[in-house]
Amino acid sequence: MAQASSRTGTSALYRAVWRWHFYAGLIILPFVILIAITGAIYLFKDEYTLAAQSDLRIVTAEETAPLAPSAITGAALAAHPGTLKSYTPATGPDRSAEVKITDAEGATDIVFVNPYNATVLGTAWDAGASGSPAMHVVRKLHSLEYVGWWGNRIIEAVAGWMVLLVATGIYLWWPRGRNVGIARPRKTSGRPWWRDIHAVTGIYTAGFIVFLALTGLPWSGIWGAKFYELSYAAGIGMPDGYWSDYPTSTVPTGEALDRSPWILEKQPMPVSGASEGVPAAIDTVVANVEAAGIHPGYALNMPSGPEGVFTASVYPHDISRERVIHLDQYTGEILFDMGVDELGALGWAAEWGIGIHMGQAFGVVNQIVLALACAAMVLMSVSAVVMWWKRRPAGGLGAPTLPTDWRIPRGILVIAVAAGIFFPLVGLPLIVVAAIELLLLGAGRMRSA
Repeated sequence: MAQASSRTGTSALYRAVWRWHFYAGLIILPFVILIAITGAIYLFKDEYTLAAQSDLRIVTAEETAPLAPSAITGAALAAHPGTLKSYTPATGPDRSAEVKITDAEGATDIVFVNPYNATVLGTAWDAGASGSPAMHVVRKLHSLEYVGWWGNRIIEAVAGWMVLLVATGIYLWWPRGRNVGIARPRKTSGRPWWRDIHAVTGIYTAGFIVFLALTGLPWSGIWGAKFYELSYAAGIGMPDGYWSDYPTSTVPTGEALDRSPWILEKQPMPVSGASEGVPAAIDTVVANVEAAGIHPGYALNMPSGPEGVFTASVYPHDISRERVIHLDQYTGEILFDMGVDELGALGWAAEWGIGIHMGQAFGVVNQIVLALACAAMVLMSVSAVVMWWKRRPAGGLGAPTLPTDWRIPRGILVIAVAAGIFFPLVGLPLIVVAAIELLLLGAGRMRSA
């Protein structure tokens, strides 16, 4: 009797988990496909940008040394009048220099200049950290930024649901003595084959999916903001007292720069020692930055206002070489110099996680592995739809049947509350669904009484 009761309880729990896995997957499936496809494309943004703008970015290498930054930026301003925003030296002997200029109407373009003879090669719209207009669109689609405030919340909820789908999927995959595909799909056809494709693909990529979901959350509005606050409260975001040696402005670093380390985005920009005078020459500032040993590929942002600072920042594929350097506008002296290893423990971990998430840690291997993980997510989504369609009865949704054991929904409700603590935007709908399950179960019992 006890053994039969145990089997009944296990079966009820399985159906409850299956039901929630089914509904969660059905709801977020379109978003998962969108995130996976755009994420896979964005992994190769640098390669695409170089190929699409090769006429602007590639020059013939020469044996002579590049011209001074002042000559390069001067040529760019002469061809494209406006306010100098930033200067990026050529990253290699066959690369052009990039000069960002903001015109009188506030629009910013990149002027590409041959560093050997100051010939202006052309201009392109400034796509910021995305690199090119096409990748700018891909990035906005990936984050649902086109939807505004709601898009950020939707992405945060989807990321949390993906973690729960992995957890419930592993529970459903567990063989329990059943004749199902464990390490590889069975050589059958029809719905069982699609089920095995879905389950086996999921078990091999579960870790990657959880990693991508969690490392994408720092940018979210609720989870990311709380994570940011807790990292500072625990003293593991930035080194304690790092900002006490010099005055700071009210401008967040994330607003002043196209890209900054995640843990620095909300930190204030420093200010120069004086609020007036003659700004240091760009040639002097570049010489000071390069004497400090910054990695090639850095961008030098110009000061914003009389108290602003020069800022050199670089984000190479070798994350250990990431660096942000602020320099006094008038003396050209270094005020702030921080590499990724100088961040707090959580800031360091977040920056590495984000770098890997974007395919910028271990070269092409990083990109290929995550692209395959994205492809697996699409395959799992497609197989889930096919599996559901083959199972769906005519005129019905085909959802797993509601468990009859009153204790199971109560246990699931506890899980929903626990999940809500870690993923607020997941916990609320989980609690709502659990409450509906309880109401439906109660109504069914009343009808059968």
